[in-house]
Amino acid sequence: MPEKQEEPTLRRSAEVLRVLFPSPIGTIGLELAGETVTRLVIEPTEVERRLFTPFEEIEGSEFLDEAFGHLSEYFAGARRSTELSYDLSATPMPAWQARVLHEVAKIPFGRTRTYQRIATASGMPDGYRQVLAALVENPIPILVPCHRVVTNKSGVGSYIGGKEKKKWLLAMEKEAMQADVER
Repeated sequence: MPEKQEEPTLRRSAEVLRVLFPSPIGTIGLELAGETVTRLVIEPTEVERRLFTPFEEIEGSEFLDEAFGHLSEYFAGARRSTELSYDLSATPMPAWQARVLHEVAKIPFGRTRTYQRIATASGMPDGYRQVLAALVENPIPILVPCHRVVTNKSGVGSYIGGKEKKKWLLAMEKEAMQADVER
């Protein structure tokens, strides 16, 4: 009788977990490798939702409770930073796009920068459209706050989650900053 061969085993350095949770701007899909966010999807499509598990269906996890607590506090205007670690390198992207996203990550809570200012800071003074392209492909919106990048004109500009969500996020941050001043 021939010997039974074992199936090859795949090894991963960290399990990928995909979790759905509700937020004021719609359902959020969060992808984690260990305790590091590798992707955040605002309003995942029906096809994408199948890849995620609703938060309430996941057995207790201290880290997930804390992570979603931080995000909930952020959306309530009570937290300026989610304090969640993230990894932009988990999504392949050109170096110029990574530079843009690193500049965007520096924008403080309640503040905005123009597309042009981000382009200049990223070493692309004529790269307004490249900044817009980089932000539309941001794999981790909210944590890399692309909603804080606005046009030179009076409009808010484009957003990966849609203009209404961008307006909501900017207004929430502005109100939270104003509440701090009034205290």
